[in-house]
Amino acid sequence: MKKLMVAGILFFSAVALAQTPDLSNDYSAIENKVIEWRRDIHQHPELGNREFKTAEKIAEHLTSLGIEVQTGVAHTGVVGLLKGDQPGQVVALRADIDALPVTERNDLPFKSTVTSEFLGEKVGVMHACGHDTHTAILMGVAEVLANNKDKIKGTVKFIFQPAEEGPPPGEEGGALLMVKEGVMENPKVDAIFGLHINSQTPVGMIKYKPGGAMAAAQSFTINVKGKQSHGSQPWSGVDPILISAKIIDGLQTIISREAELTNEAAVITVGKIKSGVRFNIIPESAEMIGTIRTLDYGMKDHINKRMKEMVATIAKAYGGEATCEIREATEITYNEPALVDQMLPTIQRVAGPENVKLQKAITGAEDFSYFQKEAPGFFFFLGGMTPGNTESFPHHTPDFLIDDSGLLLGVKALTEMSLDYLNSADNSAVAPTIKGK
Repeated sequence: MKKLMVAGILFFSAVALAQTPDLSNDYSAIENKVIEWRRDIHQHPELGNREFKTAEKIAEHLTSLGIEVQTGVAHTGVVGLLKGDQPGQVVALRADIDALPVTERNDLPFKSTVTSEFLGEKVGVMHACGHDTHTAILMGVAEVLANNKDKIKGTVKFIFQPAEEGPPPGEEGGALLMVKEGVMENPKVDAIFGLHINSQTPVGMIKYKPGGAMAAAQSFTINVKGKQSHGSQPWSGVDPILISAKIIDGLQTIISREAELTNEAAVITVGKIKSGVRFNIIPESAEMIGTIRTLDYGMKDHINKRMKEMVATIAKAYGGEATCEIREATEITYNEPALVDQMLPTIQRVAGPENVKLQKAITGAEDFSYFQKEAPGFFFFLGGMTPGNTESFPHHTPDFLIDDSGLLLGVKALTEMSLDYLNSADNSAVAPTIKGK
């Protein structure tokens, strides 16, 4: 049965490739526009749930193309609906539009000098993760497809998502809120595609991974209760700092001794510990916060279960008490393998087979995963580093830099994937095996 499914996928992919129109003139006409959009958005970044001007720019562009537009989705999100001249399925394309509280150090003519307030402090604002490129790319895809409605069999839904980096404290936002508000319905999405620019992958290259591509992210808070005493008489109290140290050590044994790391990677990190006020006082309590990253739902469940058991047991063994609260941040970014198989010939045709590389999973996280819980999805990585560059800076840093020459490949990839998927004779082989739903 599996062999028949793969054969079917290859057959329908071949049919789609044969029907793919020549859009070279459209791509030539759009490249400079995409670069200009990207630079303007980069120069005027906005934090999550506050992307008012960015949303306005997107909505004006989509409206000018004759695309049906909905604004104010999940606060500042924009959704566009383009119906082809022929009936068919619905494919969604997503771009995130928010920036980060980072002060830019690059010397660019379109450098961000914007400042804002974040967690009560004045901060610089910068597109330090490339969301400006994602937005501009999808605006370009919208224009190319709108100019070729007669070649579309079905409907394309453009999702411009706010707050991918997380909404401000006390607010909802991002992909999860968009899903709650019904963005994957009316019309119901059959498949969704998205990309992420990468500053350390050369321009012209695309990287991908079937299955778990990016990790589920969870945050945790551990509260330890001891008994306060004088620092010179530890026997008269219960030391929550000692208990915290033992808990931190114990949590790492879950990864090193219990997690099946030959299956997928997993991480438990304690990022902050707070306890005590003075050098000679054993405090009454301690608090730890951290993150959990997993790429397999079975491993995720096991790690969560064992953390709660271990935290309480270790604290009890040393005469104290402790609780562990775990909160969801994002799900596993799960690329439906059948959909990846179906779309792989498309991205190989667009980028060249030698420029499409299989990669290992990433322990970073993406809330694109919430869309993938509603429909089969494919999320891939687009090169943004100048070829031959000997030094590139990671995402979320003040020196983060993207080469504009890589943007057109993103436009081509999302455009051709949409057309090939919608114009395929049959997409039934891409039945959703949606994980964790």
